[in-house]
Amino acid sequence: MEKIGIGDRLQIQCYKHNGKIHRAWDEAVLLDMKKDYMVFGNNRTTVTEAEGNTWKTKEPAIMYFFKDYWFNVIVQLKKEGVTYYCNIATPYIIEEGTIKYIDYDLDLRIFPNGSYKILDRMEYKYHKKIMNYSEDIDKVVNGALEELISLYKEKALPVFDAARNLRYYEQYKMLKESEKSSHLSES
Repeated sequence: MEKIGIGDRLQIQCYKHNGKIHRAWDEAVLLDMKKDYMVFGNNRTTVTEAEGNTWKTKEPAIMYFFKDYWFNVIVQLKKEGVTYYCNIATPYIIEEGTIKYIDYDLDLRIFPNGSYKILDRMEYKYHKKIMNYSEDIDKVVNGALEELISLYKEKALPVFDAARNLRYYEQYKMLKESEKSSHLSES
């Protein structure tokens, strides 16, 4: 694995089962490294879709990528409260300064009031058919969704601690501020 440290800026690349890139984010700043996951932050970062069109994220985000779980979690710090966008996806790898994973369509959105909704079931069925997901992949993906819902309900992951995520965001802002002042002192 590549040697990376707190404050390092990486990119994120999300692929589909067929190996084609689906979406890429131009920034993820490393905030924390645990033995089984990594935490990154970004804000108003550019996202490039597979077709080439780009857009910017609207709010600060804290992102959790896991070594063993088949999901990742994007904590969106919205004005109306903390929202969790959870992608059912392979565990991440890091290559050439880029976090990479395969997205398996199903998503779980958890709203500020604590309710949740499973998203993109039709997209999953469609891709399962056209990309020939194996029975094993289907079991792993659906098992990961069930596990994620269970972990959320039990509050068994630090991911779902709003205060922790706000502290990570403060750390992200400080890293960005020190990056900005070091650029200014260089010029």
